[in-house]
Amino acid sequence: MNRRTGGTLILALLVAGFSYFKYCNTRSFNEYTQQYQHVGMLPEEEIALGLNSAPSMVQQYGGLHPDQRSQDLVKHVGQRLVSNTLAKKTPYQYDFHLLADGETINAFALPGGQVFITAALFSRLENEDQLAGVLGHEIGHVIARHGGERLTQNELFNGLSGATTIATGDYAAGQNMAALLHQFFSMPYGRDQELQSDDIGVLLMLQAGYDPNALIGVMEILKAASGPNRVPERLSTHPDPENRMAKIREAIDKHRATVQ
Repeated sequence: MNRRTGGTLILALLVAGFSYFKYCNTRSFNEYTQQYQHVGMLPEEEIALGLNSAPSMVQQYGGLHPDQRSQDLVKHVGQRLVSNTLAKKTPYQYDFHLLADGETINAFALPGGQVFITAALFSRLENEDQLAGVLGHEIGHVIARHGGERLTQNELFNGLSGATTIATGDYAAGQNMAALLHQFFSMPYGRDQELQSDDIGVLLMLQAGYDPNALIGVMEILKAASGPNRVPERLSTHPDPENRMAKIREAIDKHRATVQ
C-alpha cells in the first residue's frame, strides 16, 4: 500500500466514522411513542421544513382541489383527530389538504404536521370514518417523527456511500453502496414505520370517536387499487395489505381496552 492509497483509506474511514458518530448522537426519546429514535432535528425545525415544503408538494399534485366542501370535510375530520386525541399534546402545527390529483392514489404527511390526501384516494373512500383512518395514519407518521428519522438515516447513508467513493475512487461503487443500504435497511424500516402509524391511527380514531375498523376498509381499497401485480412486501417500503389488516385488528383490540 503506497502513501497515497493509505491516506485515501484513512480519509474514507474518517468520513464513515464521523457519519456514524453524528447519527448516533441524534438518539432521542419520543414521549408520545415511548420509544428511542434517531432524529437530527428539533420539532420546530420539522415544522419549518414541512411549511416550506408544502407549496411545492401542492404544485406537484396539480394544486389544491377546487371543491371547498370537500376541502372543509378533510380539514374538519383532521382537526377532530387532533383536538380530541394524543395529537393535541404534541408541538406540531397540523393542517390538512385535499390535492387535485385524480390519478395518483396517495396520502402523505410532511414533518411537522402538513397532511395531504389526493382526490384519487378521497373519491374512493366510502365514509367519514375511512377518511379518518387515512388522516389518522398520516398524523401517526408526524407524531412518530418518521420524516425526521428518514432524513437522518439518509444523511448516514450518504456519508457511508461517500466514504465508499473515496476509498474506491469509483462513484458507481458509492451509489451501489447507497442502493444496498436502502434495500437492506430502509425498506424493512419503512414497513415498521407504516405499521406503527397504523397503530397510532387506530388509537387516534378511537379517541376521536371514529370506528377504527374503517381503516381495514381503507386497506381493502388500497389492495384493490394495486391490482394483481402488487410489489412483493420484501421489495416494498409498505407491508402487504393482508399483514397490515391483521396488525390493525390487533391494534383495535389493544387500544379499545384503554380508551374509555
